[in-house]
Amino acid sequence: MSPITEYKDYRQFMQDFYDERKRTSAFSWREFSKLAGFKSPVYLKLVCDGKSSLSLVKMEQVAHAMGLVGYEFAYFKEMVRFGNATKDAVKKDALLEMERIAREHKVRVVDADAFQYYESWKYPVIRELAPMMPGAQPRKVADVCKEYISAEEVRDVLAFLVKTGFLKKEGEKVYSQTEKAVIGSAAALPIAIRAMHKEMGNMAVRAVDRYNANERYFVGMTIGVNEENYARVIAEIDACAKKIAAIANESDNLNQVYGLNFQLFPFTDKIEGESHA
Repeated sequence: MSPITEYKDYRQFMQDFYDERKRTSAFSWREFSKLAGFKSPVYLKLVCDGKSSLSLVKMEQVAHAMGLVGYEFAYFKEMVRFGNATKDAVKKDALLEMERIAREHKVRVVDADAFQYYESWKYPVIRELAPMMPGAQPRKVADVCKEYISAEEVRDVLAFLVKTGFLKKEGEKVYSQTEKAVIGSAAALPIAIRAMHKEMGNMAVRAVDRYNANERYFVGMTIGVNEENYARVIAEIDACAKKIAAIANESDNLNQVYGLNFQLFPFTDKIEGESHA
């Protein structure tokens, strides 16, 4: 789905959130309402259908259920205020605040025009690294990377990032990011994004033996699930990922690039028939 800052209608945003979760898991209106703390299994469907509205208190519950934090939470709150307002002055005030938040937290959605961005770890890593090293020669940038990349490749990557608008060149070998965050359009780039996940996963495997425990953090567990609590686990992971992104975006004084992978996948087939203890 599109970034939240591209929405003006909170009901449409909630509907798209539901549709996206439903597409990737056994999500339901009952589960959505339960995550938000509502007893009625159809309350949020009524909201999305325009038959009910969210109060500011209920807005917070729904925002938490969708994993909204930081500027996304603030934007959603203004969307609800805008959508529920009956006075033009209130609508205008909410809309202006939404526009301010959208300007300050513009997100780049990678589509088919920038397919190459997902061909290698080199593109997202250099996008993060180059602004941290103003004036650095490509060889110096390459030497800082844990995985091998040549100076010539760094030059090519930087040229691509500038050409496609991921980076802006401020001066001789000085770069800045055009947006703080980048997300992939799963509809346009399913194969490319899967390839990136594979590459990042392989790098994580190597990291187990490559780095000391104080340089990397790994945790794993084996759990039993059904369709309902699987959807709840995914919601928690989504919320956690957004919180981490918000923390990372709080500071401009950055000095290292890390990769973070959340991995949840089946060890078994589903057991059909009656429940097993």
